[in-house]
Amino acid sequence: MVPIGYVRRADQDIRLEILDAYRPALRQLDQFSHVMVFWWADKHDNQASRVVMQTEPPYAPGQICGVFATRAEYRPNPIAMTTCKLQGIDEENGIVRIADIDAYDGTGVVDLKAYFPVCDRVEAFRVPEWVSDWPEWMPEQGLGL
Repeated sequence: MVPIGYVRRADQDIRLEILDAYRPALRQLDQFSHVMVFWWADKHDNQASRVVMQTEPPYAPGQICGVFATRAEYRPNPIAMTTCKLQGIDEENGIVRIADIDAYDGTGVVDLKAYFPVCDRVEAFRVPEWVSDWPEWMPEQGLGL
């Protein structure tokens, strides 16, 4: 997997630094309020993490789940996704400012997709009881680390 950029964190400033070759792809992304950031969970890019098929999520003690039923970073291919509020884009310098992301400084970004409500949310959804107390919407400040 080839990164298109990297997560950079400094105090309250969280940004994605997009590599030169991919900066033209930022055109008109600033017209959206949110972006889905796909990132490589490199801290779990190892054989031990890639073979974990079931886990007890930290947010659901006592529940054993297949990793496909979780947002866990350890999975066969450690691809993670966070929907982030856009706070500004500098297309020329490849800077995408976001409100928050649950990825570490230096994490490789593998793709960005504009958030389209018609495609990226559903009206009638079902979740298991062990996450039913989660908010229905992403908090404005994000979930963070």
